Amino acid sequence: MDLQLQGKLALVSGSSKGIGLAIARVLAAEGCRVIINGRESAAVTDAVAGIKAATPGADVRTFVGDLSTAQAANDIAQRFPAVDILVNNLGIFERKAFGDIADADWQRYFDVNVMSGVRLSRSYLPAMKERNWGRVVFISSESGIQIPPDMIHYGMTKTAQLAISRGLAETCAGTAVTVNAVLPGPTLSDGNKAAIARRAPGRPFPEVEQEFFEKIRPTSLLKRYATVDEVANLVAYVCSPLASATNGAALRVEGGVVRACFG
Repeated sequence: MDLQLQGKLALVSGSSKGIGLAIARVLAAEGCRVIINGRESAAVTDAVAGIKAATPGADVRTFVGDLSTAQAANDIAQRFPAVDILVNNLGIFERKAFGDIADADWQRYFDVNVMSGVRLSRSYLPAMKERNWGRVVFISSESGIQIPPDMIHYGMTKTAQLAISRGLAETCAGTAVTVNAVLPGPTLSDGNKAAIARRAPGRPFPEVEQEFFEKIRPTSLLKRYATVDEVANLVAYVCSPLASATNGAALRVEGGVVRACFG
């Protein structure tokens, strides 16, 4: 399917690895000019090389910086004053008991997972509205709907993203600019692979995966971790002109973990 994205300029925050990199890779394959972002130069360089190997001739630009900070958000807006597509993917997660989550942890999670998208959206939405075309996508999570008791601070930020994305969509009524949220579930990203290895050192992955879906996410219909590409494919569609009637939505790609028919 041609997603009609040829020549669109897309910024994917936190795209040197994991789901963000997969999204950037799919968008580049569809003809987008893509801006790769990460905090480490080496990781960004590797990401660019991988995208160009998969899509020879891909137009890839870079921004090395921590977009959870106001300074980096300002710097990237100066370097790239306008984009057609903004994917607010930057995010962190960890498992921690509620009583152990310090004030600094709450603030850090809010800054990284929420404020990064707020600042970038504030920078790029006005020009999208002026041109009467644009796409903003927040990468939220099923944890924003059913808050995990061992990741309450993470779940809080993912719920906040749902509120922000819907509210911003309301400000785009009557335009060709859309704002949506995509909700992945358990996904085999680079970060999750590392977390699994720490949680179950030395154990075979198939055994750990089976146990996770039996005990931790028993409602899953997929009964396995999603791949980053499965998430990226939905995001790419939402970014395309073909998704013009999809706006203000919370789109689930969580393998059926959430049992509710609505929301």
